[in-house]
Amino acid sequence: MNMITAGMVKELRESTGAGMMDCKKALTETNGDMDKAVDFLREKGLAAAAKKAGRVAAEGLVESYIHGGGRIGVLLEINCETDFVAKTDGFKALARDIAMQIAAANPSYVSRSEVPASVVEHEREVLRAQALNEGKPANIVEKMIEGRVEKYYKEVCLLEQVFIKDTDKTVTQLINESISKIGENINIRRFTRYQLGEGIEKKSNDFAAEVMAAVTK
Repeated sequence: MNMITAGMVKELRESTGAGMMDCKKALTETNGDMDKAVDFLREKGLAAAAKKAGRVAAEGLVESYIHGGGRIGVLLEINCETDFVAKTDGFKALARDIAMQIAAANPSYVSRSEVPASVVEHEREVLRAQALNEGKPANIVEKMIEGRVEKYYKEVCLLEQVFIKDTDKTVTQLINESISKIGENINIRRFTRYQLGEGIEKKSNDFAAEVMAAVTK
């Protein structure tokens, strides 16, 4: 029998929205076959999100969120299948929560599939240098890098971030729960986050010059 790892359970849980123990049981029953495990959960009625994942979600709304008296702003496009669902309080609440997540946690991408390979490779190089500078043995450096890359994804990818209002779940799990409740596929398509003054080189005052100016007045 194939060994069932925590990573496999996590992957299945995030793709189906099913509980951890149910995912572990599904993988055990199917000898670690991910596709068969999804089918197993669907047959048991435990994979509501998986059943709807292939449906086209072209409706939805653009949610806006302003925080800190206008210092941070977010625009989010979140999609569902029908205009009816887009107008429901549950869907609007989900959009609001995710916009707040973006404002607070500042992700750079929706999912890891959007992260350019060049960015990941650069991150690996930096992490490799850090590990070696810490004096870690070369034979375990690569394993450490993989672990740290996974941590990097959890920091910069919205869907993998811990949900700020419930740290026991990720944003993906939050969305999967909403799919189960609402009954439609839901996707995060894109977002933009603005922070006041971001990217502007702020003028640095010369203290000595200020003193001299005051003296000569």
